[in-house]
Amino acid sequence: MGGTGGGEFVSAADDKIQLILNPSAHSEKAQKSVEEIRGLSDRLVIHESHSFEQAQNLAKTAADAGARAVLAAGGDGTINAVISGLAGSDTTLGVFPTGTMNLFARELNLPTGSLKECWEVIEAGHSCEVDLFKANEQVFVQVAGVGFDAKIIEETSWERKKRFGPLSYVMSAFSVAGQKPPRIKVTTDEGLEIAGAFVLIGNGALYGPAFKIFRNASNRDGLLDVIVFAGQNLMDILKYVSGMTIGNLDKMRGVTSLQTTGIKVESDVPAPVEVDGELAGLTPVEFRQMDSKLRVFAPPVVE
Repeated sequence: MGGTGGGEFVSAADDKIQLILNPSAHSEKAQKSVEEIRGLSDRLVIHESHSFEQAQNLAKTAADAGARAVLAAGGDGTINAVISGLAGSDTTLGVFPTGTMNLFARELNLPTGSLKECWEVIEAGHSCEVDLFKANEQVFVQVAGVGFDAKIIEETSWERKKRFGPLSYVMSAFSVAGQKPPRIKVTTDEGLEIAGAFVLIGNGALYGPAFKIFRNASNRDGLLDVIVFAGQNLMDILKYVSGMTIGNLDKMRGVTSLQTTGIKVESDVPAPVEVDGELAGLTPVEFRQMDSKLRVFAPPVVE
């Protein structure tokens, strides 16, 4: 078994595969996942990462050394960090979804309930290319937000997450819904301007607890799917959540949905930005497709 930490990467000519995992989740379930991954194969050289920057640097080091594949184990934030390190390289990403939401893994139709089956997908070698976008300089692959949902992440402390789990975000949502929202302006590449209280931007179709809110989204079409929400009070949020649950969000009054090649988001006061569930600065922010795509192990698409 390979060692942990930030040691030397094995060359691409070796049969070893680099795996970057996030061991910081303190739940018993998370620890069991780590141990299960360690037992999957003696080909895995495991590197524990304790920050976004460390995971990004480990992935970039591996890609620069010519690694044919790099694997990531964690939630969407950890996956995003590894993708940020691989962006622009020919290295293929493999995913072990051990986080809470695992939206990117679900988007790829990976077997999120079985790490062994995820390993089998990687060993089978089938891969696909997906679009990568940037929010200013931060890479994202699944979903981003400006305003409300980013503010929820900002106000949800690690202590609250540890104590209440996913319920902690619901608690923060009620708090944020009672605050005065920024006035946000979205300008598309095509020249359309839309005002609202907050905005969600999808490269894939899924958001939150795997709601398919971006109805026409594909992470292979070169387009962003954008939803602008007019209001943010408690009644607005309850209405939006209802629309997400039953699948008619884009038909609701006060909701504008569109597809575009890129957008600029501005606001009257600085508003937080999140990408793949992690905070990524403040407005103004531009969302643009990257020149390179990401190659990732995934099951073949069944037509």
